[in-house]
Amino acid sequence: MPVARLGLLPAVILGAALAFAGWSVGQGVERFRMADRTVTVKGLAEMDVKSDFAIWTLAFRRGGNAFDEVQRQLSADREQVVAFLAAQGFNPDEIETRPLQVQDLLAREWGNSNVALRFTGLGQVVVKTPRVDLVAKAANASDPLIQAGVQLDNQDGYGGPRYQLRGFNDVKPQLLEDATRNAREQAAKFAADAGATLGGLKNANQGVISVNSDDGGDMDSSRTIGKRLRVVSTFQFGLE
Repeated sequence: MPVARLGLLPAVILGAALAFAGWSVGQGVERFRMADRTVTVKGLAEMDVKSDFAIWTLAFRRGGNAFDEVQRQLSADREQVVAFLAAQGFNPDEIETRPLQVQDLLAREWGNSNVALRFTGLGQVVVKTPRVDLVAKAANASDPLIQAGVQLDNQDGYGGPRYQLRGFNDVKPQLLEDATRNAREQAAKFAADAGATLGGLKNANQGVISVNSDDGGDMDSSRTIGKRLRVVSTFQFGLE
């Protein structure tokens, strides 16, 4: 073989390898191993689901210089909150009232003696229910409580309902099935293009299933009723 052709051969091989690498990345092919005739691909699947349980903590505060007065105000606030929830259609077994807490700021060992109000109190009423739509509706209709003088407190900076997907394990199989199908389609296309036949599944890694808000934003997914599940799984198929 002429010397010029010998020098050209490595360049041709390198160019072909780079071309295949670019194609495989675009097609979702992670690895192709000719030695053991396998191909590794990633399968992507997304699914929009609806939350099936809600927890809504309505916290309220009072402050004053008389212990009995603060406790009385908190008790009255709690009654108003419970009455509001009942009027919205919640059943007694969906409403949980928690003990009132009243703190003497002057009784704290390292407290500041220069306080405007000696006593501060907190009360909580918690709604726990699978009726997520009713919770969302009630949360948007809570203005009358504020107008009545109930000082609602956003303890975590949010204060709204938290929505959960307790039936996660019920939808998980379908999500993984979709990811497997997506990966197999990519692997089959690669095999056909390579003049091979796609063999059986040799190895699989489920990957992490993420739960996000369904609006595509960075918002905490617990704040939205709709959620988007997403998984990227890795599969290794044989080639024949």
